[in-house]
This record gives sequence, C-alpha cells and structure tokens, in this order.
Amino acid sequence: MDRIPILKLRGLLLVSIQVDMHDRLAMQLQDELTQKISETGARGVLIDISSLDIVDSFIGRMIANIAAMARVLDAETVVVGMQPAVAITLVELGLNLPGVRTALNVDKGMAMLESATRDLEDLPDADARHKE
Repeated sequence: MDRIPILKLRGLLLVSIQVDMHDRLAMQLQDELTQKISETGARGVLIDISSLDIVDSFIGRMIANIAAMARVLDAETVVVGMQPAVAITLVELGLNLPGVRTALNVDKGMAMLESATRDLEDLPDADARHKE
C-alpha cells in the first residue's frame, strides 16, 4: 500500500506527494498529518504536489480540509508546485481552497511558512493578553 512520507524540518512538516493520489490515500494522509501536527507541535505544513498531473474535486476538498484542520491545530499550510493544468481544473470545478496558501516552489513555500510562523511567535499569547 502506498504511503506518503511526512518529514519534520525546522519545526515544519514537509509532505511531498510522489504517487498517484486516490481517495483512500488522501484520507490516510489527512489522518496521519493531523496526528503528526499534534504530536510534533509543528507550526507549518508544506505540501508539494508538483508530481500530481490531476487533482479531482475530492482531492481538492481534502487539501482544503487538511489546511482547515491544520489551522485548528495552530499550523499554517502552504501548497507548492501546482501544475498549470491542476490550477485550471480547480478553477473550472469551482473549488475554493480557503486557508490554503500557495507558492510556486518549495523554496518560496518554506520562506512563506517561516515568515508566517515567525510572525505568529512574535504575537503575545492569549493568556498574557487576558491578564492585562
């Protein structure tokens, strides 16, 4: 059975999808990724989909769901490497990917996540704000 590796790198999780994505694999990734965010306390998730030539409506929704679940677990999500045909398909399907930030490549995505998580760390925590 295929498995998508989830790597931890400098407080971020890196997911590189190198296999054909099918519904069961997408569900498995969602479960494993949310578990890994919780276990590691990662503040960001980078999902590389550059190997995907096709993203159907279910996979598109799963990416949006992963981003929403990550956000609830206090992590930002960036999707990188989207092929032009995939972008066209998502738009034609009318899929809105709320909470999903995108970047052209891994370097730009990592920079985006590092900036976002650094900005979050600079904010005073909620307990400190309530004591004022």
